[in-house]
Amino acid sequence: MSGYDLSRVAALVQHTPEDMTATVEAGMSLAAFQGSLRSQGQWLPIDPPFPEDLSIGALLAANPSGPRRFGYGTIREHLIGIRVALADGRLIKAGGNVVKNVAGYDLCKLFVGSHGALGCIVEATFKLRPLPESERFVKTSVESLSRLGDLIERTQRSGLNPTVLDVAGKRGTAPEIIIGFDGSPRETEWQAERAASFGISTPTDLAHESEFWSAPGEARSASTLPSKLHETLPGLDADAFVARVGAGRIHFRGGRPPDLPQLPSALLKRMKEAYDPNGVLPVPTWLQA
Repeated sequence: MSGYDLSRVAALVQHTPEDMTATVEAGMSLAAFQGSLRSQGQWLPIDPPFPEDLSIGALLAANPSGPRRFGYGTIREHLIGIRVALADGRLIKAGGNVVKNVAGYDLCKLFVGSHGALGCIVEATFKLRPLPESERFVKTSVESLSRLGDLIERTQRSGLNPTVLDVAGKRGTAPEIIIGFDGSPRETEWQAERAASFGISTPTDLAHESEFWSAPGEARSASTLPSKLHETLPGLDADAFVARVGAGRIHFRGGRPPDLPQLPSALLKRMKEAYDPNGVLPVPTWLQA
C-alpha cells in the first residue's frame, strides 16, 4: 500500500503503559504490534482486514479501517507523532511522544492516507486504549432496505453507544444489521438488552467481516452520506457488501462501478510538487488523472 520495503525497520521502539503510548517502526505488522501491546492490557483500537500482512507504514499510507471504526474512528485519531523520510533524504519529525502535543502544523494528518506520495513514514507514535473487559455483538435480518433505514435511525437515537454498526448482505438474502458493544460486562449487558427491545437480539460475532474479505474477486468501495446508505445500496446491485453505517463507507463485490467523487486535483498536485518536486516518490492512481 505504501510502495516501500520497510522490513528492516520493524521494531517496537518504546511502549509506556502508564502513559498509554507506544512508538513503533513502520515495518512491524499491525498484528505483531497489537500482540506486544496486549501483554500490557492495551491495544491500538483499529481493526482493518489482514493485520498479519499489514505493516504500520501501509496502515498509515492507505488509512484502511474495520468494523470498530464506528466507535473508535480511523488511525488518524490515534496517531500523535511520526518520522518521515522525504524525497530529498531529509528525515523529519511531526507531533510528539505524548498526547498533549499541539505545537506547529499537524503534519501527521497530512501523511495519513497519502499512499507514500509525499514521503516514507518510518516510525509512528500512537495513543492507546485499554483492552475492553467485555464485548457483545448482536444482529437481526431486515426484510427491506427501507426498513433498514428506519432501524438504523432508531439505533442512533436510542442512547446506545455501539463500537460497531455495520450492515452486511449477499445477493438473494435479506441484509443484516450488526451492532457491537464493549466496556464492562454490566455496560455491554445493558446495551444488548436495549438493542433487543427494538428487535436486534441474535447473538453473533464479526464473521460477516472475515467472510467478505476472504471471498474471491475484487472488492471495491463507495461512499455516501450515512443517512443515504439504505438508498445507495440498491443502486450498487452488489453480489455481496459490508457497509460502515457511521462513515457511509460501502465495500462490495460485483455490481456496478460507483461514481467516484471529484477530488481537488489542482491542490493535490501542488502538494505533491511541494514535497516531491523531482518526482522521486510513487504517484497514487488518484493523482495520475
